[in-house]
Amino acid sequence: MGIGTVIAGLAVAGVGLWPFAAEWRRPKPNWDDAPGELVQLSQGVTHYRWIGPVRGPVVVCVHGLTTPSDAWLSLAEGLGAAGYRVLIYDLYGRGHSSAPGGRQDRAFFLRQLSDLLEDQGLTEDLTILGYSMGGAIATAFAAENPHRMKRLVLVASAGVEVVRDQLTQFAIKTPVIGDWLHHGIGMARFRRQLAATRDARTEVPGIADIQIAQLDRRGFRPAVLSSMRGMVTERQEADHRTLGREGVPVVAVWGKDDDVIPIKALGTLAQWNRATRQEVIEGAGHGLPYTHGAEVAALLRGILREAD
Repeated sequence: MGIGTVIAGLAVAGVGLWPFAAEWRRPKPNWDDAPGELVQLSQGVTHYRWIGPVRGPVVVCVHGLTTPSDAWLSLAEGLGAAGYRVLIYDLYGRGHSSAPGGRQDRAFFLRQLSDLLEDQGLTEDLTILGYSMGGAIATAFAAENPHRMKRLVLVASAGVEVVRDQLTQFAIKTPVIGDWLHHGIGMARFRRQLAATRDARTEVPGIADIQIAQLDRRGFRPAVLSSMRGMVTERQEADHRTLGREGVPVVAVWGKDDDVIPIKALGTLAQWNRATRQEVIEGAGHGLPYTHGAEVAALLRGILREAD
């Protein structure tokens, strides 16, 4: 074997290992900078915040695949101003929460949510609001715990219909090579996409930079890929049919121009659970909680008052 072949082999190995070595060099979340509270749960540390009055009906918010809990701030403040106590928290691997290993599937996320609810003394009469992947998590929790639910609110929810590009589909289906593509090329593309939205409409100042900062924290990239292979792959027809049979009130809010969760999800969900109340926000894309948070909050205030 010639020296040229050896050098070429080492170069290929270096390129192959680079995304994984870079991941281990990234820092963990800085808990000293966390704006809320931290609690040690069974799988790791979870960062959470309460927004709104000390007393009032509770709304628990579950964010999406790549957005930390900051994405809820506008919507949560709108509900808080109406007298609701809003609990937001960072899913594992996002924001200021720990990034434990393991498959981020249904059981993984329901354990975190159940742990946090228990820690906060929230046992029943729950209103849970889920965004994107958080909608799938909230749906799964509600279907498994209908006796604890007051209502379920879904915003651009996963678990019904989703649009994926070819790179993402390949990364989800292909171990090792898919990991390399996701950690390197996929996340570099995601960074560019976020940077391009810095001047876009937002009600949460700096939300694009908050999301970009996660790319440089250890655990975020593997968490996103693990979730795409786990929780995000679920098609939740059985869960929604269960909610219909159990009589759990469900509200679904969609963005008319969403290019991640297409508007046809409205029709699919109507087939699964005809009792679902569905609303469409004109001119809204997938970032509903932080681009149209005040509008969604105003809509939900009216709906929630009808039941409260």
